[in-house]
Amino acid sequence: MPTTQPGLARRLGLTDAVAIGVGSMVGAGVFAVWQPAAQAAGTGLLIGLVLAAVVAYCNAVSSAQLAAVYPVAGGTYVYGRERLGEWWGFAAGWCFVIGKTASCAAMALTFATYAVPLDGWARRLVALLAVAALAAVNYRGVTRTARLTKILVTCSLLVLALVVVLLGTGGGSRDLPAITDTSVHGVLQAAGLLFFAFAGYARIATMGEEVREPERTIPRAITIALAIAIVIYLLVGLMLLRVVDPATSAAPLAAGVDAAGSAWAVPVVRIGAALASLGALLALITGIGRTTLAMARNRDLPGWLAAVHPRYQVPHRAEVVLAVVVGALVLTTDLRGVIGFSSFGVLLYYAIANASAFTQPADQRRWPRAINVIGLLGCLGLAVTLPWRSAAAAAVLLGLALLVRKLRKGRAGSARS
Repeated sequence: MPTTQPGLARRLGLTDAVAIGVGSMVGAGVFAVWQPAAQAAGTGLLIGLVLAAVVAYCNAVSSAQLAAVYPVAGGTYVYGRERLGEWWGFAAGWCFVIGKTASCAAMALTFATYAVPLDGWARRLVALLAVAALAAVNYRGVTRTARLTKILVTCSLLVLALVVVLLGTGGGSRDLPAITDTSVHGVLQAAGLLFFAFAGYARIATMGEEVREPERTIPRAITIALAIAIVIYLLVGLMLLRVVDPATSAAPLAAGVDAAGSAWAVPVVRIGAALASLGALLALITGIGRTTLAMARNRDLPGWLAAVHPRYQVPHRAEVVLAVVVGALVLTTDLRGVIGFSSFGVLLYYAIANASAFTQPADQRRWPRAINVIGLLGCLGLAVTLPWRSAAAAAVLLGLALLVRKLRKGRAGSARS
């Protein structure tokens, strides 16, 4: 039965879409993911960063090519259904929802870590308040989301520019370490963890129903946003390694600025990290709400989640449920675990995106199929090297979701017969 719910409004232009994409990528990752990645890769950290960027580029162009043909809410959930079949679409949508819900918790916890000097429950409660506040902003409409995202992205970019200048001109510099104490597995695991910081460009594709001229705007916005993020990460990574060993600090950018002789800037870095985390959290809430909307429209999630607010024109029920789930996670989980969990789910999501793009005919293609193959193999290769507990938890949830869907389909078929 077709839905009678109102559609989403096309209010976002190229600048809005790029801001949301950059805000999703230049968030907690650039401030927090260096330590676990450096611990995995050792002196091969920059190799891991380049590998993550290559996989991210392949995923981005596959998503852009698909989004130009299917400019509706849902991202790879829709692409998988259209190109590979409804089961693949369901798997992609579920991986996105669980992976990015974990990302929301990671962003909220990172914000609280930088914003609150106290440890323990004080940080968790601050993270919970951040989730509630940004969910309320998003509830009021996507244009408010885009405006606030632009402000937060601008602030975080200014702080990152300051960090790069201070690291590059301050004292305490050292030669870049030689690539010695590393391994192939460690570099690949670092790439998988660093991919967590790149994955925000999907937010643009999942908002396809709210972008003006989506066939033209979405591919351009994805490419521009990813290019900006890659340049920022490479600059920060190079400058950071000149000053400190990222593996030794949970807040390596603040430690690097301090080691460079600019202790006065440490509070500025902490504020920048907090703002960047808020920007990424806001964009994540927006994207997950739209994928949930698309899945609910197809009854892959409860149908009542497909409601669109008649005034604000946002999937308000989906966003309220998301806020509740993320709130529960920030009260019960830790940052390291949710990063690994998130990366596993999102890498599988993009593996399906690459497979979907591979099937597109010549008249829909903008890039060669080889890019789709590299992206698919890259996603699967990085996923299997992630910390096994996080990967296993995400895989079990996906398996359970597929089993429940199969049982529901079986009961529905029996009822019709």
